[in-house]
Amino acid sequence: MAQAAAINLQVVLVEPAGPLNVGSVARLCANFGLAGLRLVAPRCDPLDPEARRMAVHGLAVLEGAGRFASLKAALADCSRVVACTGRLEGPPLPLLPPAEALAWLLEAPAPAPPSGPDPAAPPAPAAALVFGRENRGLANHELLQAGRLLHIGTGEAYTSLNLSHAVAVVLHELHGLCHAATGPRPAAAAADPSPRELLEAALADAEALLLEVGFLLPHTRRARMAKLRALLQRGQVTAAEVALLRGMVCQLRWASRRGAATPDGL
Repeated sequence: MAQAAAINLQVVLVEPAGPLNVGSVARLCANFGLAGLRLVAPRCDPLDPEARRMAVHGLAVLEGAGRFASLKAALADCSRVVACTGRLEGPPLPLLPPAEALAWLLEAPAPAPPSGPDPAAPPAPAAALVFGRENRGLANHELLQAGRLLHIGTGEAYTSLNLSHAVAVVLHELHGLCHAATGPRPAAAAADPSPRELLEAALADAEALLLEVGFLLPHTRRARMAKLRALLQRGQVTAAEVALLRGMVCQLRWASRRGAATPDGL
């Protein structure tokens, strides 16, 4: 899967509970030529003997898997994020079939070679495929950290897939998309979405300001910020646009505090 490897694709598992699943996913990463596996607050020992047994030739992927305390931290350097969900009711973003969501993911820019014109330049943002917990998937606030939501169609009688089976279906679909291309790799969009770290910082600044001026109330802040996050995710704002929004928030905070400190607003 050369094209997926070229964009620094990371497979992210949120709170995996079964070592068999973790080992199986490491094996799948090796099957499809991916080295990036990230585990968010795993609820099992990823290096458990059962995980090692299931990893087989993916043991290097398993042993090299990154561990993160939160999904936010795991996605900090990612610009294009696809989250997989089996929920059909009330998703915060539109549900897309695998081919459509993964085609968007593959538009992420490839990292420049180390010997390029500016070796000191920051690396290109990573792309991520996010999978949720075995028992309850991903919560809305986690789905809102993705730019696209991928849904695997199943029979209506039993829609829940095993975690490693879902990863297998998605990586197989991705493999097919990579090998279906007959020409050079498609050019990325004119401007890639902002890395998650920058967007999360801007949202934190905005939330603090909106609480300060009374637009948000403590008991409604979560629901309202979720709507704002969904709006920005649908727009897939760029790093430059995030910087503009953050600058506006900083200026509004300064003006608000200055006005509050001036008698009668004069």
